[in-house]
Amino acid sequence: MTARKRVAFLFLGETLLIPHLWPIVEALAEQAPELAIDCWVSTSVHEQLLGRWKEGLPNVRLRRAPGFLALPDTAEGDNPPLPAKLPMLLRLVPHLMNASVAVCAEQTSLWIPRLLPFLRTFWIKTSHGVGSMSARDDPRRRAADLLLVPSEQERRTYLDRGFDPARVIATGYVKAGFRQRTPARDLFADRKPVIVYAPHWQQHRSSWWLWGREVVAMLAAQDRFNVILAPHQRLFEKDAGAAELLLEVADLPHVHADTRSFAMVDGSYMAAADIYLGDTSSQVIEYLAQPRPCVFLNAQGVDWRATDEHDFWKCGRVVTGIGELSEALDQARDQHSGYIATQQTYATAALGDVTGNAPARIAEIIRHRPK
Repeated sequence: MTARKRVAFLFLGETLLIPHLWPIVEALAEQAPELAIDCWVSTSVHEQLLGRWKEGLPNVRLRRAPGFLALPDTAEGDNPPLPAKLPMLLRLVPHLMNASVAVCAEQTSLWIPRLLPFLRTFWIKTSHGVGSMSARDDPRRRAADLLLVPSEQERRTYLDRGFDPARVIATGYVKAGFRQRTPARDLFADRKPVIVYAPHWQQHRSSWWLWGREVVAMLAAQDRFNVILAPHQRLFEKDAGAAELLLEVADLPHVHADTRSFAMVDGSYMAAADIYLGDTSSQVIEYLAQPRPCVFLNAQGVDWRATDEHDFWKCGRVVTGIGELSEALDQARDQHSGYIATQQTYATAALGDVTGNAPARIAEIIRHRPK
């Protein structure tokens, strides 16, 4: 790309999307220092996080999107309220007309090219998360000029839906290149194996509402494992008492309970854990980038083999009664050898390259995009 071309990155949605975009910003800024990079942010929470990381990247500028919300009392790990999305996007259009490329990680921003296909800005949509619950049929995705996905398996799901093969590219998993995580050594004073409990936030997919309090009580009462309690940040919106429950056990030396830090969504806890305990959160797929023991909670008694939404449950033991849980955790490491091959195959197929090279690969695509 020629000097002073401008690229816009849209950090307009939930903060959990940030690790799926920021590594690309870093890679592009380092590859092409002559390039002007605008990071449009919708709240002060986004602005604070990105502002801390952009030091040393002089060609990266933070810009407040129309309708920007200042949220001084909102923690970095909270799911911040967002400006009304469509008015914000409409007011953003004149600014994006100065950008040769716009990059987003969520569907909502794709209303712009869907409704205004005559704009000259080249739209790139990158993935956030993986797994069988992804909204691949959303028609807004077809408005992107390029759709970037982590793996060839994921790419095939779009080609099967009639997407142009030239417009869907497998790049590897961007979040694997996120460099601002909390080190595991900072969490506990000793080296006991670490369990992460990460229940889903949607009640119909989650173990939390039926078993969550019993799980927390059991993990707090034992002392064989260190424990990270880190539900999806949106669970605290759905269950007002969840945060208080976790904080009641947070002072125990073997428990790290997180209700409001960015480590809840940036991959820190998946990287730190030795055993994954959960239900249907797609975070388990990130965890499996490095195969380790898993225990899945089938609190609702679903026939999980009959639905694609639970396909990763083949990667570990599935507990069908809360009474089985303590034994399942004790046996998880000993039984892991029987799951390693399945986990490796599953993670590679879902995530593609997890070496951290995806951001640099995408930066090259942006720099040399089709005219």
